[in-house]
Formats: sequence, C-alpha cells, structure tokens
Amino acid sequence: MSKNKNKNWFVPVAFANIYIIWGLTFIAISFGLSGFPPFILSGLRFLAAGLLLIGYLRTKGEKADSLVNWRKNAITGILILTSGTGLVGWAEQYVTAPEAAIVLATGPIWFIAIDKKNWKKYFSDKWIPIGLIIGFVGLILFLGGSISGNNSHHTASSSIKIVAFVVLGLSSVAWVLGSLYSKNNAASHSNFMNIAQQLITAGIASFLIALFRGEWSEFSFTTVPTSAWLGLLFLIFFGSLVAYISYIWLLSVKDAALVSTHTYINPIVAVIAGWFISNEVINGNQLIGLFIILFGVLLTNVTTYFKLSNRKKVQIRRNVRVLVSIGQPYKYSSL
Repeated sequence: MSKNKNKNWFVPVAFANIYIIWGLTFIAISFGLSGFPPFILSGLRFLAAGLLLIGYLRTKGEKADSLVNWRKNAITGILILTSGTGLVGWAEQYVTAPEAAIVLATGPIWFIAIDKKNWKKYFSDKWIPIGLIIGFVGLILFLGGSISGNNSHHTASSSIKIVAFVVLGLSSVAWVLGSLYSKNNAASHSNFMNIAQQLITAGIASFLIALFRGEWSEFSFTTVPTSAWLGLLFLIFFGSLVAYISYIWLLSVKDAALVSTHTYINPIVAVIAGWFISNEVINGNQLIGLFIILFGVLLTNVTTYFKLSNRKKVQIRRNVRVLVSIGQPYKYSSL
C-alpha cells in the first residue's frame, strides 16, 4: 500500500507533462525550423528518441526481433508520427505555432467522424453531433480570422496559408487513422518497445521524404543556429520521450477520456507560450474560434467525462425538483 502511495505523485506529474510539454512542442518545432528543413527535423527527432529508448530496453533484456511487430509499429509510426507530426513541421513554415496547435485541437472530432464502426454508439448520444457541428463552426471562424488577419511573423500569402491549414487537417486525420490502426492491430511487445519501434521507423520514413524533397542537398549542419539545436533537443527528450511515455503510462492507469483532455490544454499552452516566447498573438476572431472549438470538443465527450449511475441521476432530479418547489437555496446531498 505504501508503494502505491509513493507512486501517487506520478499521476499529476504525467498529466503536467502531456499538458505543458506537448503544448510547448509547437513552439519548439518553430525554433527547430530556423535551422532544419521540416522532414530532416522530424527524422532527427524521432530516430534519436527511438534509438535511445530501444537501447535502454535492450539493456534490460527486452527483445525486438519480431518482424510482424516491426511491421505493425511501422504502419502506426508512419501514420501518427511521420504524417501526423511531420506534416505539422511542414505547415509551421507558413503558419504560427499557436495556429497549428489550435487546428489540431479538433483531433477528437476527427476521431469520431472517422471511427465509422462506432458511429451507432457515438451518435446515440445527442451531445456528440451537436459538439461536431459547433466544433466545425469554430474551426471555420478560426481559419477565417487566420487567413484574413495579419498577426504573425510569417509573410506567407493567403493561398499558401490555406494549403498549410489543409495539411494540418490531413495530419490530424493521419494521427487518428494511426491510432485506430494501432488499437485494432496491437503489437505484442511492451508499450515502450512499441513506442521505440514506432519512433525509429517514423524517423527513417521522415529521412526518406526529406531525400525525395531535396532537403538534404541544401542542408548543412554547420549552418544550424543554437536556437534550432535547442528546439531539436527539446523535441527529442521532452516531446518524444518524456511526454509520449507519460501519455502511454497514463492510458494504462487512467480513463482514456480523462487522458485525452490534453487536447484542450495544448493549444492554450501554445498560445500563451507563443505570446511570451515568440511574440506571436492571435486576433479576436481566432480567439473566439478557439473557445468555440474547445467547447465543441468538450461536448463530444461530455457524457464520458460525467458518467453518472442511475441512482445518482435520480438523486440529482429529486434535488432539482425540491429546489423548484421551495424556490429557495437548497443544500445538495452528496453525489
């Protein structure tokens, strides 16, 4: 029992990791892009983190010789990391870090829209379709404010910003597809070994994309500024190791709906950090759009977050009736 008590502090620390670190990764990517092309940056980030993790696991005697598991983790890694996260790096060449974070806050909405086999379950809850509609309205409002506003250091034209936002949408879809594939085709290694293999294959895939795009021919390590190296180091050790491992561990000890609340916090952290660190701000329409998106995403999960037993529901209704009947404050009984 004392052992469990000693581990109680792991939970808030792990939540702080995925709330704050993953919000800051959008800023770290923008710093990394000051010296690295997008897919070289992603390749270095994923491959370095994966090699460090698999090296540690091998010292513990864990094997990684199953080709079937490598194939499954390669598909997951390419979808979630190379496509899901790598495309964010490409898009941040033309939009700000806060803008990228806010667009990706729609991830839970895409998850519901794409997970077709569970549509009957999802849409039996009236709040989910309402949340989807509200979320997309907020997204349209936010994108309109981003395209028409002049609030960033980027000099990209409206047309290339539109392309960047479409790419961010595709990256979010790729993350969802990878998550669904992983859920339905789980590898038999430990979670940490699966993560290591996903990172390694994602890094290799990113390097291949960089090769086809000609990034290597125009790149030199000697010209990379210190700020870009610091951004890369943050992405390797904090974004791809500390936060990702915290996320996987939380999924094993807490409800997935509770863990997914990072999607609400990350864009807020990115906006605040972008303001303080990079002097990036968002305009009024973008701010309104942000809150509408977050409200829509919250509605799609509201019944999951607030599951109540029938007894508690009856108790709440009884208390409400008493309140209405006596027309004065009434102390709620314990739920």
